[in-house]
Amino acid sequence: MDRLSTFAIMAITVTSAAGCAAGGDAAGETPWIVDRFDDIKVIRYEVPGFSELPLAEKELVYYLAEAAKCGRDILFDQNCEANLPVRRTLETIYERYDGDRTGKEWAAMEKYLKKVWFANGIHHHYSNDKFTPEFSAGYFDSLCEAVGDEAFGAELAAMRPWVREAIFNPAMYPTRLNQKAGDDLLWTSSSNYYRNVRQAEAEAFYDAMVDHSDPAPVSYGLNSQLVKDEKTGRIYERTWKVGGMYSPAIERIVYWLEKAADVAAEPQKSTINALTNYYRTGDLREFDRYNIMWVKDTVSNVDFVNGFIEDYGDPLGRKASWEANVNFMDKEACHRTEVISENAQWFEDNSPVDPAYKKKVVKGVSAKVITVGMLGGDCYPATPIGINLPNADWIRKEYGSKSVTIDNITYAYAQAAHGNGFLEEFMLRDDDRERIDKYGKLADDLHTDIHECLGHGSGQLAPGVKGGELKSYGSTLEETRADLFGLYYLGDEKLVELGIIPTLDVAKAQYAEYIMNGMMTQFSRIELGKDVEESHMRNRKLIAEWCYEHGRERNVIEWVKKNGKSYVVVNDFDALRSLFGEMLREIQRIKSEGDYEAGRELVETYAVKIDHELHAEVLERYGALGIEPYGGFVNPEYELVERDGKVVDVKVSYPADYVKQMMHYSKEYSYLPNRN
Repeated sequence: MDRLSTFAIMAITVTSAAGCAAGGDAAGETPWIVDRFDDIKVIRYEVPGFSELPLAEKELVYYLAEAAKCGRDILFDQNCEANLPVRRTLETIYERYDGDRTGKEWAAMEKYLKKVWFANGIHHHYSNDKFTPEFSAGYFDSLCEAVGDEAFGAELAAMRPWVREAIFNPAMYPTRLNQKAGDDLLWTSSSNYYRNVRQAEAEAFYDAMVDHSDPAPVSYGLNSQLVKDEKTGRIYERTWKVGGMYSPAIERIVYWLEKAADVAAEPQKSTINALTNYYRTGDLREFDRYNIMWVKDTVSNVDFVNGFIEDYGDPLGRKASWEANVNFMDKEACHRTEVISENAQWFEDNSPVDPAYKKKVVKGVSAKVITVGMLGGDCYPATPIGINLPNADWIRKEYGSKSVTIDNITYAYAQAAHGNGFLEEFMLRDDDRERIDKYGKLADDLHTDIHECLGHGSGQLAPGVKGGELKSYGSTLEETRADLFGLYYLGDEKLVELGIIPTLDVAKAQYAEYIMNGMMTQFSRIELGKDVEESHMRNRKLIAEWCYEHGRERNVIEWVKKNGKSYVVVNDFDALRSLFGEMLREIQRIKSEGDYEAGRELVETYAVKIDHELHAEVLERYGALGIEPYGGFVNPEYELVERDGKVVDVKVSYPADYVKQMMHYSKEYSYLPNRN
């Protein structure tokens, strides 16, 4: 997988907003953080520059934004079959209950509902573990009885025993995504990509479809649920398309995409039409045709992602979650990404990987800084800060890829985290803190730029390797490869020569923060005693722990105890960069050769297990700061201004009520039945 392909998920440790270009928080404005609950903060983001767009582009953003909201139910259902009935049951209670709303159990029920909205289901969006309710099953029963069956409707009321079990029985749907080696990953995962199918059966089903001689291999299984008929034993696909599974929501997506095509200019008009044709047919060759057209369009100011894109939620790394993103170019901030794109061949030629696995000619690499205007599906409320697409290796090789860094999102994160005391607590050395305060945002943004634009787009597969050989470890290893590419080149004098950074202190800022996060502070996001399961977290731990182990004799990275607290520090930044290069060479070899066993060994050795004592310390110190480790967003709202039947303007506003937005989306953009 190539996600910051989509998508590198931000380690929310930003402490300074220095260097940001977006608008600030003036006296009297809505605060950046609009809600806090459990381990989550909800943030507003602004869309600077929208009012200056030409009318046709404003209208295009509006229609694409509507399409981005229409697939919300799809993701809920993909994440777990119980999610829609659970969400709708709790929403009905929240809306219709007229009893006491001041007690602890009501507050606990409300918090649980907020968590379900945020995670698009009953499992944590990062750890994948099922939420544990802090209200009792008896209290739930009393709320349902008080509301009455009529309010729920006959079908949802009949589902209540199942909904009750899904919420309160810890053995039912215990984890959305299981990646533990040796388990039947499909039978032990609660995601809804497979029904009654064992892992070996699914692998055999798709292996039989693959044509290994095809230079343009189809991403079989990307847009379907795989089902085994309990009576006959027949295994078949339910394709996500108009007239197929999820049709009611997809029809609405297509409706708004067609409206967008009406106001779009070429080549974007044809690109949108290709996407709607794919949605109608479900033909993955049509999806490839759309991706080629999309990646070749580097002139459209407004751009978008819409569809079944990322396969992180599938333990086999084959089926894609639905997501959407609408954006336009931040032209003033694009200089650094333009320079990176223009020099893509130099970076490829000078990377430390085996020459056999370098691209002889880098094609179609484009990168830009964007302002996001709408988030949807698997990009909402939590969102990536960078995008690199398409994911198919053969398209990337022949046509290139497009990469973006989302500046208004990173700015909103920075504003929300400003002055939270995080670095003072976990970063030992003053000079490291000073560099991060001065260069932290530039370092984060540039690492994302290189990760997306060059990292995912770099390298090539060996003859005969198709790209799926790493199976459940593929996502972690792909993020590792892209992160290493970014880390290695952050410390290269070429960036100073190109005028992208003023000094290599930018790299030192990123190196110190990255190692601290990978070996320590990211564990604040994980329940004590649990392993690391999420691919991006595994990726960061893998890099940091591997470099610590391989640099131990030279004391490149060191654990320090001071006043009873643990700190991890980088002693030799140049040696660390060399280790990044060594590791990048090996990770690229593993991907290029499809070396599953070597990849498995690396991940299981360095990326999964957490020292219990250190984990407990991190949780205690982090908890004392009162910082939520996760952040997500409320979307802006757009309104068409019409006069005499014609659109004359589009207005944007910034709501600051998380609950209101979620309830609004559930009423106005909920198209799927309770069971799909």
